[in-house]
Parts: sequence; C-alpha cells; structure tokens
Amino acid sequence: MLAAPALGPAFGQGAFPNKPLKVIVPYPPGGGTDGLGRITAQFLSEKLGQPIVVQNIGGASGTLGSDTVRRADPDGYTLLFNASLFALGKTVVPTCPYDPQTDFRPIAQAGEAPLVLLVNLSVPGTDYASTVAAIAKDPKKYFFALSSGGSAGHIATLEFLQRTGLKLDTILYKGTAPANADLLSGSVQLFMDPWTVTLPLATSGRARALFVTSKERTPLAPNVPTSAEAGLKDFNLSSWYGLWAPKATPDPVVNRLAAAMAEVSKDPAFVAKTTSLGIVPTARGPMEFAAFIKQEVETNTALLKDANYKPE
Repeated sequence: MLAAPALGPAFGQGAFPNKPLKVIVPYPPGGGTDGLGRITAQFLSEKLGQPIVVQNIGGASGTLGSDTVRRADPDGYTLLFNASLFALGKTVVPTCPYDPQTDFRPIAQAGEAPLVLLVNLSVPGTDYASTVAAIAKDPKKYFFALSSGGSAGHIATLEFLQRTGLKLDTILYKGTAPANADLLSGSVQLFMDPWTVTLPLATSGRARALFVTSKERTPLAPNVPTSAEAGLKDFNLSSWYGLWAPKATPDPVVNRLAAAMAEVSKDPAFVAKTTSLGIVPTARGPMEFAAFIKQEVETNTALLKDANYKPE
C-alpha cells in the first residue's frame, strides 16, 4: 500500500485549509453513503482543524450532486463523498455529464460494506431456499427495489436474478431510505443493499434477511447466513465509499486531504464507529485508489454486460 503524504507541509501563511469545507453527498439523508459520509466528515474536520458542512444533493442517480462538485472551484473546499456506483458513469446513467475517472481527482477510499438481501415479512418461506422457491411459483407478485442505478446493490441484484433465473421487475428509487420504506410497507418485496442501513431492519424483526454477501457471517447479525451458505458460490460483492475533488485541484491540496484521510482511517474512534456499522475502514490514497477504481470499473462493467443490463 502506498504511504500517505506526511501531514503539515510548509504551505506558509494562508495554508490550506484556512476556512470551512463542504462535503457533498449526492443522495438523500438516511442512506449508507450519507451515514458514512457524515462520520468521515466529522473525523476529517478534526484532522484538518476546520469545520466541514455536509450537504445532501440527491437526484439523477447521484449525478446531480456529483456534477455540482465537478463544477466547483478546484480549491479543495468543495469535495464529493460518494459510493462505488459513481465510478461507472455513463455505463449506468447515459445522461451522466462527466467522466468519473477524468473529471475528478480521487483523494482516498474511506471504507467498504458488504450487502444483505432482505424480504418483506409477508413473503412466504423461512430461509433462502424456501423463500426463493415460493417467489419462483408466482414471480409477478414480487418486486425488487434498487436504491440507485449502478449501485453495488443494483449490480448484485442483476447478478442474483441472472443466477437464480427469477424473472422479477425492479423499481428504481432515489436512495436507500425511500427503498427501505417501501420494503417495510410491502410496496416492494425484496431489496439488496449495503448492510450499514438495511441490516438493522432484519435485526429489529421488521424484515427478513436471507443472506449477507460477506465471506463470513457478521457479528452484527450472526444468525444470518452468508451467500455461500445459502447456496450462491462466489457471490461476495460490496459497496465501497470514497472522497473526490474537482480534477484541477492542486497536488498540495490533494496531498493534504489524503494525508488527513490516512490519519482518519487509523483513528481508533473512527475504526470503532465504522466497524460497529459493518464498514471496513480502508486507507487507499490517491494513486492506489485510482488504480482500484479502474479495476472496479472493468469488473462491474463486465457484470452489467453479462446481465444484459440496458441503462435507461
């Protein structure tokens, strides 16, 4: 892993940052990206010594808020906190006005979270096998929620439907929170998304979890089987999260932010807080994060192609 730049370079008077920063989360409040974004901003603020305001700008599968950052002054004071779907750009949102890999500068990866498959309590079955069998008998009765186009949950849902042969309609939402609400009300019956926000619905008894996509069971819900235990081999997908700046942001500013993020990732309080939510903190800096994004785009683009996904 590449070493992060050291904190405290000699920026001189007026050194960055010398005023409050803004982190834009391109989804409504209440979702997993918003939750981790706020935690990250809190700890990043402490490392930088400046307040950080988190602003939610949802819409258009996350492209509205992301484009706001693209068009912002490249001075490091307006940053983007986003999830893995952001990297796919036009692959999932044809009207996306930017190229995620060339119009932004990656600063650091903040963490990653496996997914959980939830079903409404009205869906027949007691475990994965019996539930899928019941759904397969009358598939037109059941709808799959998607938190946003191109999200980790979306890609996982497409692969799940392909591998199981279930012919279910999907409904696209503007974030995890409204999808969760409709799952609980019964408007949709299935939902697969990062477990940071969705898993508590199962542990509280408001929905039923069929499996998690981690390789091992999570201490947060030890009774929920893994996807492999449920019968889906090599179905280990996760959502990951990171921080970006506009592409023309100067190297010293990016290095300062990356160094601060490296310290955040090692902060025991940050590790404890994120781990309690099921998030694995990561410490990829700008170069390593960029390489990771490139590989993720190649892998997930292939998954979408194999699933015959047609963006709308």
